[in-house]
Amino acid sequence: MQDEQHDAAGDDAVGEDVTDGYVVSRASRRRANDATSVAVSAPGTDETPSDDDIAKEAGRAARTARRERKRQDRRRARVIGIVVGSTLGAFLLIGVAGLAWIGVRGAQAAEHVTEAKATAATITDALSDPTAMATITPDLIADTSAARELTSDPIWRAYEALPWLGPQLEATATTIAAVDDVVQDALVPLTDAATGFSLDTLRPSGGAFDVEAIASLKGVAQIATDSLAAAQASVEAIDTSQLIGAIAAPVNEVSDLLATGYTAADALLRTSQLMPAFLGVDGPRDYLVMFQNNAEWRSLGGIIGAMAMIHTDAGTIDLVGQGSSSDFTRYPEPVLPLSDEILSIYVDKPGLYIQNVTQIPDYTIDGPLAQEMWRLETGTTVDGVLALDPVTLSYLLEATGPITLPTGEQLTAENAVTLLLNEVYERYPEPRDQDAFFAITAATVFDAIADGAADPTKLIDALARAGSERRLFIWSANLDEQAVLDGSTIQGALPVSDARTTRFGAYLNDGTGSKMDYYVTADAAVGWCPFGIDQVATMTVTLTNTAPDDAATSLPEYITGGGNHGVPPGVARTVAYLYLPPGSELVSSTTSGVGTAPGFGTNTHDGYTVLTWDTDLSPGDSATATVQVRLTQTPHLEIEMTPTIGGSGVVTAAGCPTP
Repeated sequence: MQDEQHDAAGDDAVGEDVTDGYVVSRASRRRANDATSVAVSAPGTDETPSDDDIAKEAGRAARTARRERKRQDRRRARVIGIVVGSTLGAFLLIGVAGLAWIGVRGAQAAEHVTEAKATAATITDALSDPTAMATITPDLIADTSAARELTSDPIWRAYEALPWLGPQLEATATTIAAVDDVVQDALVPLTDAATGFSLDTLRPSGGAFDVEAIASLKGVAQIATDSLAAAQASVEAIDTSQLIGAIAAPVNEVSDLLATGYTAADALLRTSQLMPAFLGVDGPRDYLVMFQNNAEWRSLGGIIGAMAMIHTDAGTIDLVGQGSSSDFTRYPEPVLPLSDEILSIYVDKPGLYIQNVTQIPDYTIDGPLAQEMWRLETGTTVDGVLALDPVTLSYLLEATGPITLPTGEQLTAENAVTLLLNEVYERYPEPRDQDAFFAITAATVFDAIADGAADPTKLIDALARAGSERRLFIWSANLDEQAVLDGSTIQGALPVSDARTTRFGAYLNDGTGSKMDYYVTADAAVGWCPFGIDQVATMTVTLTNTAPDDAATSLPEYITGGGNHGVPPGVARTVAYLYLPPGSELVSSTTSGVGTAPGFGTNTHDGYTVLTWDTDLSPGDSATATVQVRLTQTPHLEIEMTPTIGGSGVVTAAGCPTP
């Protein structure tokens, strides 16, 4: 009996077994078994228990076992609760501490970003003052570096893996890092270069530009361009669809600023590569300059009127010849081969008349046509061809200040456009006299710039503005130099879409044979619009004839056309060519208003679908074309179009346009 008791105590001390999914102590099981044994044969008696006694004893044993199992369940639940609760509590404490850490560091980073933004806002004003730049840059570096450090520690990085919150933190850190990279890798070298470079270098000294100083900017411009390109790519890779508005807005803002910065740095790089060569650092060069007249539209600006040839050599620049489109003959056939697609849209006129070369909205084709026509007329093969308009001249006059023409009148930035595109036709009825006036004006502005009268900063601004509005184009006969122009606005190629921006083309051409486009406004808009369950890219172009009601009799015949081309005086006829992004699906094309043709002609050009739209607008009439296409959505939409007197050649999206 003692041995049995010892065994029971030993089993009770050993631990627990699992029975039917429950934890039951071995001692409890032993007690139940002993009870059953006693019930079967009670020690010290000769009586055998009855069946009822055995059943009662077994029931009591079963109830005891169940109570024991419940006691064990409660104890196990308490243990699990304590463990789980402790674990969750620890995680909660860590999470709260981590969020507090991130919140504090985020707030500190925001302060530095705000300071950096305020400092950056002063950079544009300080560009012409290297001393000021050197003072501003250290403050900017300190703020962007601090913001980056605050948003890149291990706790911040760990929380970037969380759902919802993680993308917000990662986007913030990525954007701040991109800005800091630009400040460190691009702005610092540019500031160092600025301290050793004066914008006065862009003034000719002794009749020549310092081409070596200009070329010296190539290295730092390349570094800045590469840095901005990398930063722009990292920010553009952020999926803003996962971000809350408070995070998405600054990310998009930084993306746009980086794109603007890249454009500026890229322009500096191209200038440092091209300008020395254009100025004859490697030998003399000759260039044809064509002046487009916005009062008679062609796709890239206007009809070619006055022309000039400039000669460069070792940094010097001289005006050596001038001409008029009236000096050119009509060639019996295109001076250079034109593709079947171009011929089907524009027929052969761009290859027959110098006036029409910019009717083709691709200056890489127009430049060679003009070069060949100039060669046929003068015997000189120029090294390149430039085109600009009177609006560009008005920008240049902001840099030179008012100038006095040989006629005695003063030409200013304010009166240049009106004088050159309207008043001149009232003063000089003969086209040759008009072109002579254009030539005198251009020569006078050129002389002012060549003599160093232009403020360098304002001159750069004027040229940059003209280029960004697609009013200034350059084609080079040198293949390497032409390749440097690839992708730039001044190259004047057909609109190219990319992952960031989808681009349409809207090119306007006069059909009146007159200067009525001085009175026609062209308003374009583009944006993503709902179309069923889709979003479609929508472009609208609205033309309005603002000429006086009595234009047929009150305006000079040279402006109205006098009905010579089958268009009643006072009516403005326009032929518009609307280029759709390659790969897009045309969903809808409609016209509305007074004086519009009921539909569109359809052609193709280098992979673009081209819709042709005709309008005949009497004074006060307005007509609109609306085109919708389906394609992969991009963050930005643009229209590259004919630059008009009052409108840029680039239109950006501003919401869904309404006709």
